Amino acid sequence: MQKRPILLALLMGTLAIIAFGALNGARAATPDDLNRDADAALHMLVTTNPAAANVAKNAQAVLIFPNIVKAGLIFGGAYGEGELKQGEKLDGYYNTVTASWGFQAGAQSYGYVVFLMNDKAMKYVHETHGWEIGTGPTVVVVNEGVAKNLTTSTLKDDAYAFIFDQQGLMASLSLEGTKISRIKNP
Repeated sequence: MQKRPILLALLMGTLAIIAFGALNGARAATPDDLNRDADAALHMLVTTNPAAANVAKNAQAVLIFPNIVKAGLIFGGAYGEGELKQGEKLDGYYNTVTASWGFQAGAQSYGYVVFLMNDKAMKYVHETHGWEIGTGPTVVVVNEGVAKNLTTSTLKDDAYAFIFDQQGLMASLSLEGTKISRIKNP
């Protein structure tokens, strides 16, 4: 009977170490690597997703997170680094952190892009010390159903997020509980 808690603690510790290692792998090696990865991710998204291309044409800026790594067993986390661009101009580097708990097990990598559509969204990103998705500007996570209804006349929200390039073994994915913060350098 006393071996179960010890085994559970060992299992949880091992998984935490694995998850930390996986999350640490989401860091870009250099700013040049991150710039290259972000440009490639945005290009891939807008060339393969017509809704993203349509939103990109109307966006004031874009937050690009080319590689997020998520891992968990009951407790989970996700981490990645990205950049904010206004047109071709780099406006700064950011990280995204998510913490979760509940029925979950596995690991996954993905990317996401948040198109900032108006001054309210831009001001919020620049003036806060960490933007929690779900507070501040309205962010619409674009899935296939939402994408079918997006036109230039229906783009009324502050920001639109596209999740792409999902790989791994976690069934569900959302941006709830995600915090985006400015960093000096990746």
